[in-house]
Amino acid sequence: MDEILDDGADLSLEILRCIHVGLLCVQQNPENRPNMSSVVLMLNGEKLLPRPSQPGFYIGKDHIADTGSSKQHDRCSINEVSISSLEAR
Repeated sequence: MDEILDDGADLSLEILRCIHVGLLCVQQNPENRPNMSSVVLMLNGEKLLPRPSQPGFYIGKDHIADTGSSKQHDRCSINEVSISSLEAR
């Protein structure tokens, strides 16, 4: 969080609450995502925040690769950039 925004603990907690609710809204399984009325209650602090699981878009390290294996995974490009072309139906 930028130091300019950190004027006290209340704002820090509010920002963390917003991030937490955002993580709940991007769960892998749609049935694990909160409905909008629950989101409003969570943002207002009127409802407890459950622990979020791994979000659906998570692109973290491969746990198998973290075991010390020297095998390199094939990548689409050297610089990890992909170009998508959108076309109308």
